[in-house]
Amino acid sequence: MKYGISFLLLFFFMGAMQAQTTMKMMSYNIRLDVASDSENRWDARKEKLAALVNYYEPDFMGGQEVQHHQLTYLLSALHGYDFIGVGRDDGKTGGEYSCIFYKKDKYKCVSQSTFWLSPTPDSVSFGWNAACRRVCTYGLFKINKTKQYLWVFNTHFDHISAEARLESAKLIIKKITELNTKNYPVIISGDFNSNPGEAPAKYMMEYVNNSRDISEMVFGQLNTFNAFQYCKEAAGSIDYIFVSKDPHIHVAKFATLTDSYDLKYPSDHFPILATIKINK
Repeated sequence: MKYGISFLLLFFFMGAMQAQTTMKMMSYNIRLDVASDSENRWDARKEKLAALVNYYEPDFMGGQEVQHHQLTYLLSALHGYDFIGVGRDDGKTGGEYSCIFYKKDKYKCVSQSTFWLSPTPDSVSFGWNAACRRVCTYGLFKINKTKQYLWVFNTHFDHISAEARLESAKLIIKKITELNTKNYPVIISGDFNSNPGEAPAKYMMEYVNNSRDISEMVFGQLNTFNAFQYCKEAAGSIDYIFVSKDPHIHVAKFATLTDSYDLKYPSDHFPILATIKINK
């Protein structure tokens, strides 16, 4: 009888261990390809950017300002990734993507979609005096090892309209509430063009946790927009990884990655990386 109880305890302990997932989430505004960037143009830095991502091996990477040819290159250069997302200008390949790259051997995308940050989110559209069309891409993913599910959202808020940024935050929270009826863990990455003390970021943090704020260990600086200026201090803490306000979700590490090469950065934003533990 004693051995039977011990076996049952071991069985339940192993089951609990199997339900734990540790994953790495990266958010990275890779900077679109424009000739005016000169020495920082895409062709001059794309190999360095891909090498950085391959080195850190995020399970998921929310990318912003990703044009179709940049997406095609990254899919060929990154090791073991697939993606979800569409171009914001036509819902196909036109314009920038706010795509999500994911490790295809570890996760299965069960469902996915993209909506526009506007009063008409189901159609290609501009929102609230925004300078550009803006989108949010999301997916429901199944973790192959543990059979757990999680939602991953990725977005890029407008850089001109303060109204659009705040309304976009409200729309994303509304969308998550509508979709997440089974209370799965939610991760939201993106360039929110909003500092922590400004209304859009503050609105997000009413409903979800800023992973940097709750991380057990934080490495690197707060500001994430470097503007390709290697010898100047970065300005603007505008890139975020948010997670559900859920006691089963723990952020073990958070880093702002300032890797460089030849006194240059791979993008005009620093990538951020969170190590997230899910016990659910």
